[in-house]
Amino acid sequence: QVQLVESGGGLVQAGGSLRLSCAASEGSFSTYGMGWFRQAPGKRREFVTSITWNGGSTFYADFAKGRFTISRDNAKNTVDLQMNDLMPEDTAVYYCAASRPRTYYSGTHDFEFDYWGQGTQVTVSS
Repeated sequence: QVQLVESGGGLVQAGGSLRLSCAASEGSFSTYGMGWFRQAPGKRREFVTSITWNGGSTFYADFAKGRFTISRDNAKNTVDLQMNDLMPEDTAVYYCAASRPRTYYSGTHDFEFDYWGQGTQVTVSS
């Protein structure tokens, strides 16, 4: 069982930046695809970005392209999300997720991810 712990959330003004980090407890981290999802109040959870096990491929939701960057460090069992030019509509709880190796993996659907963190709140004020 992989335990994921997010950190780095907080309150920021529009146009500002935040860096979220997710630490995984397990040594098999380097074999997992990793992703970030978010859920705003009253809305469904949505895909933000993901990265393959070796960092070779990354995927972004349209709203994240050009503003957000995902990265991972397999030596440290961490995956980070750098968020720039934040907007009030980015306000949400952000969740880190891990996907065990699987035959088909798009990295964009929450059902592909097996383990989830508890989430970290990001609030962007206007």
